[in-house]
This record gives sequence, structure tokens and C-alpha cells, in this order.
Amino acid sequence: MTGPGLMLFDTASLYFRAFHGIPSSLRAPDGRPVNAVRGLLDFIARFVADYSPTQVACCWDEAWRPAWRVALVPSYKAHRVDHDDVERVPEDLVGQVPLIREVLDALGLAVIGAADCEADDVIGTLATRSAVRVDVVTGDRDLFQLVDDARGVRVLYCGRGVANHDRVDAAWLRAKYGVDPGGYVDYAVLRGDPSDGLPGVAGIGEKTAAKLVAEYGGLDGIVAAADAGRLPSTLTVRLKAAMDYLGPASEVVAVDRDAPVAERDLSLPSAPRDRVRFAALAEELNLGGPAERIVKALAATA
Repeated sequence: MTGPGLMLFDTASLYFRAFHGIPSSLRAPDGRPVNAVRGLLDFIARFVADYSPTQVACCWDEAWRPAWRVALVPSYKAHRVDHDDVERVPEDLVGQVPLIREVLDALGLAVIGAADCEADDVIGTLATRSAVRVDVVTGDRDLFQLVDDARGVRVLYCGRGVANHDRVDAAWLRAKYGVDPGGYVDYAVLRGDPSDGLPGVAGIGEKTAAKLVAEYGGLDGIVAAADAGRLPSTLTVRLKAAMDYLGPASEVVAVDRDAPVAERDLSLPSAPRDRVRFAALAEELNLGGPAERIVKALAATA
């Protein structure tokens, strides 16, 4: 794809991946861990260099477990809660998150969140508003629902790593999961996702979920087929037992495409917005090669 383009980074998804994939031995001169900071900069530099976006947003979780989603499905991300509804995060990563914010600000990359919203909702809203092609960079499969070939919205999925990321469009989804983007939410609800505390429907795995969505068009059609006796009795029993889960889970999995996201200038800078501060941070945090590569990527894209 060429021409103007918006790149939306699922920031937490990427810095968690950096933290777990890059040695913790990478530290600042004062001993602070900086592997997540360095890794995230390298990831952003790689995608900017490879895809040449003209706009960029680093989307942020203002609420990692929004109250409205928990009200619908209380188990949502419950296994990740440490105390007082605080997310359980490795200690060596906790201190790096404000550093990431500071480095991104010095670079001039827009960091965008919205009240009581996850980064997914910010991404969904910005992708929906965009008048140019959109690349969503994430390791979260739930964002596959945003894929829209007609509008040029695709997902650069890092599930197998950043270097081996997949370019997810409608054809990729059909080949991989047997569903179209419009059916992905219902497929995900049926299948469930233990990493998000979503149990799914007992006894329904990926293949059965995909087959049901493809044949009946979504949850409404599947439930209607069960009511009409067109499904095997075992499957009907399983679906009936999960009725209290299905509706709320659909709302939880669906990305909010109209979140209260403020309008911002998302233009990709050609150089760090605050060169002096960025240079100081690069030295203070031992950002080395990643700092050089992000500056080079910005200049090259401009």
C-alpha cells in the first residue's frame, strides 16, 4: 500500500512483548531495567521504516479493565488483578512505563487514550474516523474485527513475533480461521479466550465456532437454529447453558468504535520534537542503537 497512511500501535501489547522477549540484562547506567523501552523503540522504528506511515498514534490503556466490561462479564481479566483492581505487572516493567511515556513524548509521537477505555477502543475509534489507509500493529487477535478491505484497514499481527508478523486482511482471516472480519466477534465469543477471562461455550473450540458462524451468520442465527432444533442436541444444550454469557460477552469483545477520543494531530514527525530531551534520555537510559534507529526511521519516512 502506498500514499497517506495511519499506523496505530497497541502500545502495551508491544512493550509487554519487548519486556518478555529482550534480556533484562539491558539496563541504564544507574541499574534500572530498560529492555521494554529499548524494545518498543526498535519495534516502532521497524514498522515506520517498513511501512512509511504519514500519521502515527501510540494508543494507550487508560483503563486496562474498564468497569463497564467487568459489569457485563465479571471474569473479564480477573485473573490478572493483583490488588485494588491493579493489573499484575512484573516489577521490572512497572518502572519502565513512565519512561516509555517520556521517551514517546520527547519524540513527538502522539500517545492517545480515552477515559475508561482500553487501547483497543482507541484504535477502533481512530481506525473508524480515518480517511486514509490504516495499519494496526498488535499482538491481540480481538482487533481482527477491525479488518476492512474496502477501507484499507488491516492488522499487522505480531503473534509470531515482530519480525515474522502477519499482514491480516479478510483473505488471511478466512484462510486462518474460516470467518470474515464481520463474524470475528461472534467466533471469538464462542471460542472464548482464557487470557482475557472469557470462558467461551463449553465444548466449542475454534473449528466448531468457525463452522457455526460461517453457516448461520453469527450468534443470533446460531441461537435461532438451536431453538428450531436444527443443531445437534448436545450442541443445543451447550448453547442454552451459555445464554447468560453470550450476549454480554459479545459487548465485551466488540471494540468501541466511538470512544471519547480527543482529536489530535497524528502527523509523523521528521525528527524528535524535543531533540535535546530525547538525546538526554537516550544517554540516561542507555537507549543506544534503538534511539539511533528510531531517529533514522523518522528522517527516512519524512
